[in-house]
Amino acid sequence: MRTIIILLFILLALLTLMSKAQTYSDITYTSGTSVEVQTGADVCADDIFFLPGSSWSGGGTICGGALPVSLSSFTHTVNQRNVTLQWTTEWELNNAGFDIERRTKNGQWSKIAFVTGHGTTNEQKTYQYTDEKLKKGVYEYRLKQTDYNGSYEYYDLQSDVTMNPPGKFDISQNYPNPSNPNSKINFELPVDGRVAIKVYDIAGREVKTLIDEFKPADYYTIEFDGTNLASGVYFYRILAEGEGQKFTKTLKMILVK
Repeated sequence: MRTIIILLFILLALLTLMSKAQTYSDITYTSGTSVEVQTGADVCADDIFFLPGSSWSGGGTICGGALPVSLSSFTHTVNQRNVTLQWTTEWELNNAGFDIERRTKNGQWSKIAFVTGHGTTNEQKTYQYTDEKLKKGVYEYRLKQTDYNGSYEYYDLQSDVTMNPPGKFDISQNYPNPSNPNSKINFELPVDGRVAIKVYDIAGREVKTLIDEFKPADYYTIEFDGTNLASGVYFYRILAEGEGQKFTKTLKMILVK
C-alpha cells in the first residue's frame, strides 16, 4: 500500500512538471532591446510584446500570443474633400495587409480599400491611403490587420474626421474631356439652395438638363451622358441660388464618339 501511495505521488509530481513545462509566460522586450532568434529556435509565450524601439532578427520563429504588428502611429490629414490616412509599424509578423474601414459617425462600418502588408519584417514600415471626394459629415476610420492564416486585429483612428461644407460655389471641368460619350462634373454648394445645370449646343439651344432641384450645402458629382447627342462642341452652365446668394458659370465640353 505504501509503495502504491509513493508511486501516485511521483506520478502526480511528473504531471505537474509536464503541465508547467507547457505553460508559457509573458515576455516584453523594452525599448533598445535587440533579440536574435537563431534558425531552428523558437521564442514562445502566451503574450510577446515588442515595445517601440525594440527589434528582432534571425531565421527562427516567434510564436504564441504575439501581436501581428507593432503599430506605433495612425494619423490623418484633411485636404478639401480628401482624407489621407498614414500609419507606421515597427515590426510585422505574417502580415497579409490592412483593410481600411470607414463609417459615418455611429453608422455601419464598410471596407473601402485594402493595402498589402510586408509579411514578416523587423524594419519600420510606413503606409498611406487617400480617401477622396467625401461629402460633408463626421467620419470614423479603422484598420483591420489580417494575418496570412486569417487572424485579425483592429486599430482605431483615435480622432473623428470632420468634413465641412464647401466655402464657396464652384463647378469643375467635366472629366474626361473630350467625353466618349460619358463624363462627370463636380460642383459645390456652400449654402442650401436650388441648382440647375443644363447643356447647350454650339447654337445656344438647350439639349439636356443634368439637374434642376433643391440641394443642401455639400459636394456633388453628376454624370453627363452624351449617347443621344452628336459629336461636337457643347456648353454647360450652372445656375445656383440660396440664402441671398447667386452663382452662375459656363464651361465648354467636347463630345467625341
